[in-house]
Amino acid sequence: MPTPQWVEEEIRNILPNCIVQVTDLTGTQDHFHVKVVDASFEGMRPLQRQKIILNHFKPHIPHSVHAIDIRAMTPAQAENIGDTIFNPHGGGQGVHLKSIQKKQSKME
Repeated sequence: MPTPQWVEEEIRNILPNCIVQVTDLTGTQDHFHVKVVDASFEGMRPLQRQKIILNHFKPHIPHSVHAIDIRAMTPAQAENIGDTIFNPHGGGQGVHLKSIQKKQSKME
């Protein structure tokens, strides 16, 4: 079963200079939100950035990784981003990162 650390390592394999934050959205280690900040994204459209990461994970979807939400940004964009992330199974709602962390700490 994948872990947030494994997802982070895999992303660093393709974007070694990136800043990456991985959140296990459900605590089941198969639904992840990843925030990736890399200067190489400059001049690319959001879908182009996401495809770099998504193509790497294709062999794992939908088996060991059921859902992955990718927020890929340049360093300038990352300066203005808040802590709300998207849960692919959250009914189309954004979820504050702290509420996910609080729920997971109660499960431990």
